[in-house]
Amino acid sequence: MRSPRLQHIKMFDAAARHQNFRLAAEELNLTQGAVAQAVRTLEADLNVVLFERKARGLAFTEAGQLFHSEISKGLAIIEEATKKLYPIINSVTISVPPSFASKWLVPRLPLFMETHPDIDVRIFASEQITDFKSQNVDLAVRQGNRPSNQKLEVRKLAPLELKAFCSPSAEFCPQGHRQLTDLVRLPLIQDGHRHWDRLLGDHGLSHSGPSLQFNQTSLALDAAANRQGIAVAPRLVAEADVRSGRLCEVWSDDTETDLGFWLVHPVKRPANLKARSALVDWISSECR
Repeated sequence: MRSPRLQHIKMFDAAARHQNFRLAAEELNLTQGAVAQAVRTLEADLNVVLFERKARGLAFTEAGQLFHSEISKGLAIIEEATKKLYPIINSVTISVPPSFASKWLVPRLPLFMETHPDIDVRIFASEQITDFKSQNVDLAVRQGNRPSNQKLEVRKLAPLELKAFCSPSAEFCPQGHRQLTDLVRLPLIQDGHRHWDRLLGDHGLSHSGPSLQFNQTSLALDAAANRQGIAVAPRLVAEADVRSGRLCEVWSDDTETDLGFWLVHPVKRPANLKARSALVDWISSECR
């Protein structure tokens, strides 16, 4: 007796449930002849008759009914195991800074979903460094210095490129590109990174105008778009607001640094490698 093939067993199961080759073929999107042939092959492999062929369908033999009651249990176990594995294979969890999520990733995500409708993307917005061992996260985007963890694959998405932005309709909005010294008396907006403090300090300047403080860059940019002051932020995070006309650039930090946005993930090959690679390649392409 030869060991039967799983595909033949699945075709037998469909025929057994429908008691009909034609209906089984419709369920499996196969021809009736293919299903009938598979059952004949299975019977030959087992050296036993599983069905009585009748004019209006099929009927179990005693051996066929016993065989089906056992293999249906096995097929159910396989199906359940597959269902449990499927979400893991076809989902990706990415940790990103909140402002990167709201200003850059989320508005673009429909483009990814159009080309990868089978991949479930889960976004975890956090400023905290991701612990891939304890957190259920597949990859992360981080802002700042290049991550130094040797067990992570690191890809640079973009340089930090700090720039100052304000609403073009704000009465205090400088005309054209100005120097940092032109901004110190104007209303400035800080975020949690406190870039203004560092930039002014590096140039020996101090701010003498009104100021606002937010914990997230996206909130600082929204306040700037609402004519409440001048916010400093990475180009990548602000570019959508600039394109829409909500913000205009009034100053740029030309200092060369190694700071930037980094895409990181463990080197090991996970079960969802295909889905993770698709998202990694897409984010990298969009940043370019």
